[in-house]
Amino acid sequence: MKEEKRMKYVVVGGNTGGAGVAARLRRLDERAEIVLLEKGPYMSYSNCGLPYRLSETIGDTEALVLNTPRSLHDTYNIDARVFSEAVSVDRKAKKVSVRDLKSGQTYDESYDKLVLATGANAVMPPVVGAENARIFFVKTVEDIDRLYTFLKTQGAGKVSVVGGGFIGVEVAVNLREAGYRVALVEAMPQILRTFDSDMVQILQKEMLDKGVELIVGDSVASFRGSGLLLRSGRTVEGDAVVMAVGVRPDTALAARAGLVLNERGAIETDAGYRTSDPDIYAVGDAVEVFNPLTNKPAMLQLAGPAQKQARQAADHICGRSVRNTGFIGSNCIKVFEYNAASAGLTAAQCEREGIPHDVAYVLPNDKVGIMPDSHTLHFKVVFEVPTGKVLGAQAISKGEAVKRIDVVAMLLKFGGTVDDLRDAELCYAPPFNAPKDAVNYAGLVAGNLLQGAYRQVRVDRVRELVESGAYILDVRPAAAYAQGHVRNAVNIPMAQLRRRMNEIPKDRSVYVHCRIGQTSYNAVMALQGNGFTDVYNISGGFLGICHYEYFTDVTQGREPIVTAYAFGD
Repeated sequence: MKEEKRMKYVVVGGNTGGAGVAARLRRLDERAEIVLLEKGPYMSYSNCGLPYRLSETIGDTEALVLNTPRSLHDTYNIDARVFSEAVSVDRKAKKVSVRDLKSGQTYDESYDKLVLATGANAVMPPVVGAENARIFFVKTVEDIDRLYTFLKTQGAGKVSVVGGGFIGVEVAVNLREAGYRVALVEAMPQILRTFDSDMVQILQKEMLDKGVELIVGDSVASFRGSGLLLRSGRTVEGDAVVMAVGVRPDTALAARAGLVLNERGAIETDAGYRTSDPDIYAVGDAVEVFNPLTNKPAMLQLAGPAQKQARQAADHICGRSVRNTGFIGSNCIKVFEYNAASAGLTAAQCEREGIPHDVAYVLPNDKVGIMPDSHTLHFKVVFEVPTGKVLGAQAISKGEAVKRIDVVAMLLKFGGTVDDLRDAELCYAPPFNAPKDAVNYAGLVAGNLLQGAYRQVRVDRVRELVESGAYILDVRPAAAYAQGHVRNAVNIPMAQLRRRMNEIPKDRSVYVHCRIGQTSYNAVMALQGNGFTDVYNISGGFLGICHYEYFTDVTQGREPIVTAYAFGD
């Protein structure tokens, strides 16, 4: 009997995607020869853990490394090589040219199937004076070790971070927790664009409160030593600069091989992660993915999708069926005391895509309110109109926010609706949850909005209402109103509302709020039941208004629309 051919797989890129492909290939094919090439000194390390080395939450740089060439060989019989750079691919001969970065010698490695997991490179925009600045990146273990060592040995006091995405914010938070003075500069009007503006203000306030000099809507014009001169003319002094303005797919090897790339330079693949060459696959940060919510291609640099792609690519290589369901971009981050998470589309994305939508913004507690560790949960669900299909969600709390987004993320993968949120049967016990979870609460609110039971305005419209002299009705208790309220708002507590309705005008719009939007909903329904036809609930209530307004008021010196802010957590 003819012996079956022994396959040879070569994987370029030794981190999340590449190591994942190699390990899965071994589990599926014990006889195969597997070569894993990594140009750096480390493979299979925790990219997402890098910022936590700065605060010493992770106490040793080596702890970031999950596998070594020796451990990959011993566990998986993988020929794993560091300092090995793939410089070209001969597709016709099915060979990879590899440069040994220690010896400088180049050799050829043949393959039956080739997998590119080349990741992405940190972006360094051309800025005047960069050559004289102490500039650092946070992309690799070497990067974080270089930054950590500099800070510890050079007596640095203040660090500037340029870029307000996940890495930039995590670096700023961990540097501040380590005791450094920190400035973060973001060119866009807000940090963390996976959150809508009304939600991200909570996190921007938290950074301000914890001592980060947060500058948004401004960018670096030039370096002055390691200080920054911004486009606005503002200067930011510092001893070092961390550049975190984004990443770009590392697809130079793919381009030289003549593989098809999209207009942004990412590798195009089919449902099984094959490139335009059927013997070459690609996974991870370097590839284009499919967003099932917009039905469009997308770019997504996240570890979770990379690991899933790695498994599916290996399955496809070994003849297993693969069903590519696309990626919705679930993500989470810790910003000092707040936990924040999101999945799917934001309202801003829906607007850009022209998707008709509405939002349910609710602020229940993350567990039963009488529990001593209960915290306010800011929870926003974006849904399609008129179908009620859930399109995305965002959650922020000092308590449990992430698990709510996990619930919605699963629902998004199955095309669920707000009725599914309403009916979700989730675990309940006072230390963990309320009988009506925030997920259920948002589903109920969304259902009411779809049915036209009442109308709402969001917190981002309240300033406009105040400045136009709109009639705003505050139904909180008089004591809460006295501690702080929206300018010119009329206070009629809910307990007095029914007997004082004659004080409320019927010939103009009435905008009602309470602390979080629930009592005001009851007030709106009572008013509508008594003949008022032009009534709106202000979603998010006074707490939401305060969170939305505070950061811009403080950083821009803007006149507040509240007599005093009221937060709580």
